[in-house]
Amino acid sequence: MINIGIILGSTRPNRVGRQVADWVAATASARTGAHYSLIDLADQNLPHLDEPNSPLFRQYQHDHTWQWSKIIDRLDGFVFVTAEYNHGIPGALKDAIDYLFHEWGNKAAGLVSYGIAGGNGAAFQLRQICGQLGVADVSRQVALNLRFEFENYSVFHPTEAHTGELNLVLDQVEAWSTALTPLRASVAPSQVA
Repeated sequence: MINIGIILGSTRPNRVGRQVADWVAATASARTGAHYSLIDLADQNLPHLDEPNSPLFRQYQHDHTWQWSKIIDRLDGFVFVTAEYNHGIPGALKDAIDYLFHEWGNKAAGLVSYGIAGGNGAAFQLRQICGQLGVADVSRQVALNLRFEFENYSVFHPTEAHTGELNLVLDQVEAWSTALTPLRASVAPSQVA
């Protein structure tokens, strides 16, 4: 069975992202096509990027980077839950991505974004980053508008329509993650060591 990580990209106090990520995890747990795990960047204790070497060489100097590498390496795909800050992704998510390189490649990703305009600016930026890392971002997306889909901009009440949209994203992530399995298996050890 494939392993999909639901990565919560905001570490901001009082973030609404935890509600959204919990909803994604609860919806995913009812499915049988993959094993899903919630990865909250607030729990990873990653400081601002502090590795002296490029992640291309996988010569990490810090235990926190090795721990992060192990978490991402064991996954076959991702669902990024991202806020939009100033038309982009949160800095904590960008740092977490930039710590690694090989661990991301030949995997699939779905996007669940939220913000004043549905988080579409963050999703667009994240798609560019995924392309550079060799991550196949799926076409479906859940874009949640803080003004219209959150009570007082802070309480998310998912509807049946939201869950339907999310399941379409998860369908694609599972299918693409499975389809990319042979490609991940063909990567020579020298390319990831």
